[in-house]
Amino acid sequence: MSGTGTGSLSPAARGLCDAMAAVFPGPGDVAALRAAASGSPRGGVEVASVRDAVADGVPVRIYDPAPGSGGRPLTVFFHGGGWVMCGLDTHDALCRALAVASGAVVVSADYRLAPEHPWPAAPDDALTVLLWARARAAELGCDAARLFLAGDSSGGNLAAVTALRAPGLAAGQLLFYPPLDASMEHPSVAEFAQGYFHTAAHMAWYWDQYGGDPAHPHVSPLRAPDLSGLPRTLLVLADCDVLRDEGLAYGRRLGEAGVDCGIQLVPGVFHGFLGLPLPAAGAAIAAAGAWVAATAAK
Repeated sequence: MSGTGTGSLSPAARGLCDAMAAVFPGPGDVAALRAAASGSPRGGVEVASVRDAVADGVPVRIYDPAPGSGGRPLTVFFHGGGWVMCGLDTHDALCRALAVASGAVVVSADYRLAPEHPWPAAPDDALTVLLWARARAAELGCDAARLFLAGDSSGGNLAAVTALRAPGLAAGQLLFYPPLDASMEHPSVAEFAQGYFHTAAHMAWYWDQYGGDPAHPHVSPLRAPDLSGLPRTLLVLADCDVLRDEGLAYGRRLGEAGVDCGIQLVPGVFHGFLGLPLPAAGAAIAAAGAWVAATAAK
């Protein structure tokens, strides 16, 4: 584990948090939330090849930092947005940065969104993209044995669920501040319920839109009875986040199950910080990329 929590935001993060919260809609209006989340596409680092494709019916975007190379790691990425909003464009900059930092080809999945397509539509699309990417690993210049699942927020949930559904197919999972337990009974939910951008009310509403049985492990991975078959894991958590404690609990359970699991608890930041102009974001992406590269080399 790295990082020590402070329970308070850095001055820079507090300024961004307050500015974002002032204009972000409350839970309940799908169209308003999607409009607010879309914004203007952010610029990202240069990647040698970026192209769109369709993975057995699911739109994807493929980021290749070094076309022509072979045997590289392959990362299947699922974007966040409460299973309700966001898509390929909102997470373009993050996927670019992750591809460059890790040297991996990144396949970003545009899975179906709730409430129009409730559970299990999104996890079914996630599994489809994993199988599609794995079958085409050599064609993409990658090694199928060095395949990673990754995602931020609700996308981190989808990565964790996909790892549970496809034992043995992934070499690692990279989970950025994922929701892992629909019960929302962990202490950080109350501690950071308001005033840290991602509120407990928003999270509860996202779970409601998503659907599914809260006790099902393919909804709440923390409730899975057995985690022993999961791949190496890196959890990157925000200290000031309603989801912090379920991430820590998942990391503890993985360790108890014998899974090689690292936890990076980033102090002074809030949920969604990877997409913000904060030094902690760049450092976390660089560390995550280095973890993918090192894990792929094992």
